[in-house]
Amino acid sequence: MSESDGDADGDGNGAEAWTLPDDLEAVREALIAWYEADHRDYPWRRTDDPYEILVSEVMSQQTQLDRVVDAWEAFLERWPTTADLAATDRADVVGFWTGHSLGYNNRAKYLHEAAQQVEEEYAGEFPSTPGELQELMGVGPYTANAVASFAFNNGDAVVDTNVKRVCYRAFDVPDDDTAFKAAANDLMPDDRSRVWNNAIMELGGVACTQTPRCDEVGCPWREWCGAYASGDFTAPDVPTQPGFEGSRRQFRGRVIGTLREYDELELDTLGHRIRVDYVPDGEYGREWLEGLLADLEDDGLVDLEGSDGTLIARLKR
Repeated sequence: MSESDGDADGDGNGAEAWTLPDDLEAVREALIAWYEADHRDYPWRRTDDPYEILVSEVMSQQTQLDRVVDAWEAFLERWPTTADLAATDRADVVGFWTGHSLGYNNRAKYLHEAAQQVEEEYAGEFPSTPGELQELMGVGPYTANAVASFAFNNGDAVVDTNVKRVCYRAFDVPDDDTAFKAAANDLMPDDRSRVWNNAIMELGGVACTQTPRCDEVGCPWREWCGAYASGDFTAPDVPTQPGFEGSRRQFRGRVIGTLREYDELELDTLGHRIRVDYVPDGEYGREWLEGLLADLEDDGLVDLEGSDGTLIARLKR
């Protein structure tokens, strides 16, 4: 009899049932020992500072981890504490984000606002539970749980794409978010969320990849893994990040970068500076640029102002 089981729709009828091994403690210890023996040495794994961990989590939402390292180190050198970040001009933070190609600029805005909240509402001390951390601007359930786990050893199981793939292959957990969450929490040992969440994400990141490397990296779960036994390494579909070149994200970044060089720019002048094929009445003309600027204005990153029938754009200060 398995130690834990469940069904994806939660109605108890046994449909799409999944099971975990009877010797669950052995499963846990095997993974932790594998992780502690050798893992990728990202600098945020060497700290329990919640601010440093929050910065790493926000940066890694849109960027490959190997690329995050330099940006993370440079960010913390410039703003080593929440007090430093809260006191700086938001445009400087957004400019840093753009300069390091870290994805949507509103993440920089939210990180800046979260630092101000920590300073003003929490007297400089981070909240420590997932629920409390979600009160910070831009911090959703996943990020809150990650910070609680890695900074305070006080989180639930992290469930990202890698963890879902591992659970699906190893223990036949159905492709259902409720089932993944239940299985991940059943797997995690009590009071060890810091090491456990790092370990299971590492397993998915280096061993149970889309093309599995079970024997090559010595996956510690081979003796329990259904996919390893059957040779069927099917996994849930993994969403792909839209290409950056020519994307709306790219031109949002160009707008921010260009406006940092000037106090303000008129619409057509800005358009010609951010793309060579800008034509006021063309496909990528005023209407397209106004939509881009409206989004940035909604995100609190840009101010738009009409003057004598001419629209002026400037970075929000």
